Amino acid sequence: MAPRLSVVVPIHNVERYLKECLDSIAAQTFGDFECVMVDDGSTDGGPVIAEAYAAADPRFRLVRQENKGLGAARNTGWRHLTPGSEFLAFVDSDDTLPPHAYQLMIRTLDETGSDFATGNAMRLRTGGLTPSHAHRRPFRETRLRTHVSELPALVTDRTAWNKVYRRSFFDVAGILYPEGILYEDAPVSVPHHFLAERVDVLSEPIYHWRVREDGDLSITQRKTDPRGLVDRVRSMELVREWLIARPEPAFAEHLHTYDRNCLVEEIPMFFWSVPDGDRAYREAYQRHVSRLVHAIGPERLAGLSKQLWLKYRLTLADRMHRFVAVQRLHGLARRTRRAVARG
Repeated sequence: MAPRLSVVVPIHNVERYLKECLDSIAAQTFGDFECVMVDDGSTDGGPVIAEAYAAADPRFRLVRQENKGLGAARNTGWRHLTPGSEFLAFVDSDDTLPPHAYQLMIRTLDETGSDFATGNAMRLRTGGLTPSHAHRRPFRETRLRTHVSELPALVTDRTAWNKVYRRSFFDVAGILYPEGILYEDAPVSVPHHFLAERVDVLSEPIYHWRVREDGDLSITQRKTDPRGLVDRVRSMELVREWLIARPEPAFAEHLHTYDRNCLVEEIPMFFWSVPDGDRAYREAYQRHVSRLVHAIGPERLAGLSKQLWLKYRLTLADRMHRFVAVQRLHGLARRTRRAVARG
């Protein structure tokens, strides 16, 4: 018989963290699962650890492929699921889950019939757990059988690993992870929010997202890597392309909502990195962000705050020295306000 839940865990050079990750999956209070581990061309001892789990626990099995990246590894895992499993989840192999995570999410889905459940996350550091700022707004409170049109903050719920999907929904949607780019989560997670009829939003943390503190930085921690910027812009463009291609009238409004979030929240994340970035980073920022803003429509800038409007106008005009000066002044003002607030 097929397990109720299939969990996909891509593995690439995470020997240091893998055992803790797999232990947290094995310890789930919901035990009716399979764990498909995908060795994405690892060159360390991670596959040996994975083989040991597969040998000791029949719920774990290992699939191997040449290194193709995280998106491709997730897609490979999906293609190797046992036919007939009811639910699907993804886990990154340097992270962990609290023991009750899947029991809570599947019990909720059994009660509501929603297309997927998505939950809050904590940042995992050597000193313990702290709330994830990125998940604060959409997971402020539990909302069952809701939708991004009713809870607009869900447009920021971009991560792949804090969700349990009903497999029938995931498979019919037909949206797989883009391959060959970083930041591959959003082109799947955001369209799923727009496609779903109903989604369960859980304020309780169901995932522990690791912060690497030993110099081995994760992709999302490399703030001035030009490739990260280029691929994150491309990730936003892929979401926009998917929304534009949808013929249903409602998706025009969804595109408007998504574009607003890009301008107000997602693109401004780059602003703070530009002053510290080298010439290559600043050039990549100006070129790729300008392309995205032109696609959204420069006329949309008129509805933004004066501060955002100024930074976008300087970006489009390629006045990066002035942009850096404005951003540094903004940073100084913010630090001063915080110091005053602390007394």
